[in-house]
Amino acid sequence: MKSDYSHIFSPLTVKSMTIKNRIVMMPMGTNYGEQNGEMSFLHINYYEERAKGGTGLIIVENASVDSPQGSNGTTQLRIDHDNYLPRLFKFCETIHRYGTKVAIQINHAGASAISSRTNMQPVSASDIPSKAGGEIPRPLEKDEIFQIVKKYGEAAKRAQTAGFDAVEIHAGHSYLISQFLSPITNRRTDEFGGAIENRVRFCRLVIEEVRKQVGEFFPIMLRLSADELMEGGNTLEDTLKYLEYVQDQVDIFDVSCGLNGSIQYQIDANYLKDGWRSYMAKAVRDKFHKPCISMGNMRDPKIVEQVLADGDADLIGMGRGLIADPEWVNKVAEGRECDIRKCISCNIGCAGNRIGSNRPIRCTVNPAVTDGEVYKKQHVNKNCNVVVVGGGTAGLEAACTAAEVGCNVFLLEKNSELGGLASLISKIPAKQRLADFPNYQIHRAEKLKNLYIFKNTAASPDNIRKYHPDIIVNATGSMPLLPPITGLMDRIDQKDYQIYSILGMIRHVGDFPQDLGGKKVVVVGGGAVGLDVVEFFADRNADISIVEMMDQIGRDLDPVTKNDTKDMMAKHEVKQLTKTALLEVKDHSFLVKGADGERYELPFDYGFVCLGMRAQGQMYQELLDAFAGEDVEVLNIGDSQRARRIIDGTQEGRNILTILEQKGYLN
Repeated sequence: MKSDYSHIFSPLTVKSMTIKNRIVMMPMGTNYGEQNGEMSFLHINYYEERAKGGTGLIIVENASVDSPQGSNGTTQLRIDHDNYLPRLFKFCETIHRYGTKVAIQINHAGASAISSRTNMQPVSASDIPSKAGGEIPRPLEKDEIFQIVKKYGEAAKRAQTAGFDAVEIHAGHSYLISQFLSPITNRRTDEFGGAIENRVRFCRLVIEEVRKQVGEFFPIMLRLSADELMEGGNTLEDTLKYLEYVQDQVDIFDVSCGLNGSIQYQIDANYLKDGWRSYMAKAVRDKFHKPCISMGNMRDPKIVEQVLADGDADLIGMGRGLIADPEWVNKVAEGRECDIRKCISCNIGCAGNRIGSNRPIRCTVNPAVTDGEVYKKQHVNKNCNVVVVGGGTAGLEAACTAAEVGCNVFLLEKNSELGGLASLISKIPAKQRLADFPNYQIHRAEKLKNLYIFKNTAASPDNIRKYHPDIIVNATGSMPLLPPITGLMDRIDQKDYQIYSILGMIRHVGDFPQDLGGKKVVVVGGGAVGLDVVEFFADRNADISIVEMMDQIGRDLDPVTKNDTKDMMAKHEVKQLTKTALLEVKDHSFLVKGADGERYELPFDYGFVCLGMRAQGQMYQELLDAFAGEDVEVLNIGDSQRARRIIDGTQEGRNILTILEQKGYLN
């Protein structure tokens, strides 16, 4: 253990549970469950990797106390019947082998349930949807409330029987208890609505029933949205008031924040700093003098240690950070902070997959979420030379993976720096966290003695042939898409004009005034790239318009970023021009055609054309032609195949293992 992290690695005892360190894995849905709600062996593998990695306490993702009515996912775990006990027992048995404690979060989705999945109308405190545009729920009758209270208690008892060390009651994030607590969703006029002591009544009944079922010495945790961060919602001050009615039976407060309508704070947006919400946990801890968990983009061990040392919290919750690197705790303990694969808070493979697309979770920076780094135990059985063209994130992943199993790898990068587009985009202030991934890959590459990196080196078939390749990986990336629009090529990124592509904007990112005083900024392109530009100028008092040919701006964004973008554009009064096409680029204006067919000009002081990216795949065809008829495998990965997201290139880079196996290099 590193002495400078003494707070992280001090144990904590809460009633019958002693946690070996202060790192807690937060409960996050995975979509790994069986169709019947049973925990799968994929689940067990996933959590076991985090236990192996040294995590002190794992809180398993929310399990339904009353399905289908209370279910919030197609493959959500269930704990509402005894037949789920055997697999849960097996799970606890597995995790306990590593000295890790384990809790399970019990929950009823309320109005966050979806009728197309449950075949019944959602229920709630009142007939208020849990989010804008959500389904209208049916208010629960009083006898139903008491029935659900009993189900929470029964679920907690099952958790105890299965071998869990604690149980967590979910009272936040727009689920049923939260819907009773929040004045946004509770409009009842009976004893469960109105004043704080009435809105908190359901929560108190649940806690009392759970305590009755599990006894005095079994820890009860309560997860709460300490500040709902929505107009008309509970503030931190309100929460401190309602907790007075429930705190006596709660052993640990899990202090989160946000509702469905403020999800960018619940599942932190990438620009939010490490530990930004720790003041909330501190407020709860200072008032009630009970252990509190704080979380919020916790990535840097120095900040984690400081939050604990300052007394802001007793435990630190990490969610996506442990998806990205299951070994975070062990690496910190061993002084290997530089080896941490930090989560970049992109929310694509986790929230995007599960919430946005109802798919199992994946990770942009970790292509093996459930399997860990077991591949490193393999080694090539004969000499294999791999040449990788391009040192962006896809190329670096392929190069490192191949070298880690024993290949001789030669990486050719035409520029003076590695990292590709990810490194460039990270120069935008709000995207700085993105640099953590290429920086991790570069550090990983530098440690591999059989990986040879050649920067400022343009690739060609003749040059590549010198390395006697068995496998060639083309990872030449993408460039801004600049279609043949009148006036565009003559003016974009030229010194006499204030018209930029995304790369041109990044080159001048430090040159734009901090206060634009109402100057006009027009961004053409409503995808992720265009919205990065809008976000950059939003706080600079600019008069911003965004033009999008489709009927929706940001249609492919993950739910967290989409909600954050919507709020940002509303706050800064960004004009959104959908179904609008760029026709011509002039010196100080864009000629566009609106949804009604009308042509008009949009004058600007700064204009940006962000119509996406296009693959730079020309080298791939050259390589196929040059090595045709030879026993050389040529691959095309990442954006050079098709401009997409980092997660796709990372996975394709790791997939070089499959090629090595198919070619007989790995047994």
